[in-house]
Amino acid sequence: MNVLITGDTGYIGSTIVPLFLQQGYTVTGLDGDLFEQCVFEAPIFTIPHVRKDVRDVTLDDLRGFDAVVHLAALSNDPLGNLDPNLTYDINHKASVRLAELARDAGVKRFLFSSSCSIYGAAGQGAVNEEAQFNPVTPYGHSKELVEADVRKLATEAFSPVFLRNATVYGWSPRMRFDLVLNNLVAHAVATGKILIKSDGTPWRPIVHVEDVGRAFIAALQAPRERIHNEAFNIGLDDENFQVRDLAEIVRQTVAGTEVTYAAGGEPDKRSYRVDFGKVRRQLPEWQPQWTARKGAVQLRDAYQRVGISLQDFEGPRFRRIDLLKRLMGEGKVDNSLRWKTPVAA
Repeated sequence: MNVLITGDTGYIGSTIVPLFLQQGYTVTGLDGDLFEQCVFEAPIFTIPHVRKDVRDVTLDDLRGFDAVVHLAALSNDPLGNLDPNLTYDINHKASVRLAELARDAGVKRFLFSSSCSIYGAAGQGAVNEEAQFNPVTPYGHSKELVEADVRKLATEAFSPVFLRNATVYGWSPRMRFDLVLNNLVAHAVATGKILIKSDGTPWRPIVHVEDVGRAFIAALQAPRERIHNEAFNIGLDDENFQVRDLAEIVRQTVAGTEVTYAAGGEPDKRSYRVDFGKVRRQLPEWQPQWTARKGAVQLRDAYQRVGISLQDFEGPRFRRIDLLKRLMGEGKVDNSLRWKTPVAA
């Protein structure tokens, strides 16, 4: 099977491409490469790669593929708040257009990387795929809009699938440090203090980045009738945590550390517990292999191996919004977040 993965050089993409290769898929990547400097460790694969903004994809770019795994997006809330119009332009409009082109090009399956953040302020009960959406950020709202619009494109020959990932964590060649467990462990290793930036009460379901890749593979391999135009929450029921509970796991993992709270930390409006029963029932082939405790050990060991510092993950080396502002200030990226001097694939 010939698979196109958009966002293949991002945090999730650079981790799951090897999993697809191990399954024998022929994989091509497509990414605008805005964050090409955010290399934590060298990637362990080489695939054909098209350097192109997802907004500029053409029909010819999609011909010959059996499936599209669509990861490319402005993928955190600070980036989404940088310019909400850009978030909707890239995350929503470009995603719908990509799905339309994929359908026209004869692609059979379109796997969209959605997010449990569409549930937003969901209260205390665990929400399933039928729950009301209540996103509190442009990022979460853009995911909701894509699902609604791409669902209408489904045909007998074109099967969209919506994988609503829990908050992702774990090692990647292109690390993100804004994700809650990644951030808590980074602070612990770099400073000896586990910094909670809220009051610690918000609920977060979490899932390892490799298990996200396994979920996409399971959806790609499943019979059509099980996945056609369906949405799946991706995560484990036992991996719903309050932030303060994750901090305690980190304290037990990184020796000599203590939990601290940022001054003025308030309850986070983004708080949701999620029910993951549907993915277990309809995609039993998906067998996640990670837990928060196991992931915290992986992160600790990786940070210690590389020698992470506070400046690394709080400054422009890895903090996406700071990097974009620097690239814009240097005149390398324009206000639409496109390279001013395009580079060939």
